[in-house]
Amino acid sequence: MEKYKRILLKLSGESLAEKGDKGISPERLEIYVAQIKDALKLNVQVGIVLGGGNIFRGLSGSRGGYDRVKSDYMGMLATIINGLGLLTALERENIPASLYTAFEVQRVGKLFDKTQVLADLENGKVVILTGGTGNPYFTTDSAAALRAVEIEADVLLKGTRVDGVYSADPEKDASATKFDTISFDQVLEKELAVMDQTAFTLCKENNLPILVYNSENPDNLLKILKGEKIGTLVK
Repeated sequence: MEKYKRILLKLSGESLAEKGDKGISPERLEIYVAQIKDALKLNVQVGIVLGGGNIFRGLSGSRGGYDRVKSDYMGMLATIINGLGLLTALERENIPASLYTAFEVQRVGKLFDKTQVLADLENGKVVILTGGTGNPYFTTDSAAALRAVEIEADVLLKGTRVDGVYSADPEKDASATKFDTISFDQVLEKELAVMDQTAFTLCKENNLPILVYNSENPDNLLKILKGEKIGTLVK
């Protein structure tokens, strides 16, 4: 499998909490910080987009009676909170990092600027890209795809609870089979759920590979970066 110089790592907000819990777990942060440290040792440039579902999920909020636009902004703010948590954990380990937001949040982070982000990456900093796309009606998967294209990442790594893309939901169908590699067109033809349609289309149109893998296994990211066949590569 191809090795990568620059990655965009997409992690769900739930991955920062203990299973079945809400909020941010310091222990979970430490697990991801260790993985990021390993990536940096391999001279891999790391950009990260986090979800906010461990704090507030915009779409769920709108279904519960919140105004959709306000609900989505609450979700975007949740990603910034998660980003600050990760930034603090990285700084505690003396790992250089910077936090960018998709809209102005004074004193918290810098407004996203491609030139500055690329400079940080080239200088060995981890960049945490928060606030979603900065607009309502878009998921953090779409934000991850957008930022991955903007920072010219070699791959979008989507961490999930399962170890790749299957012919059906493996948590519901025991006969589901896993794909090692699959094309964008095959995903569409088979109607497989990889990312939301907007995010998936953005990756397809910009020829950005998506690697779906199980981020619950703390060894997987390092294995991927060393070239081992982990997860499912969509290209």
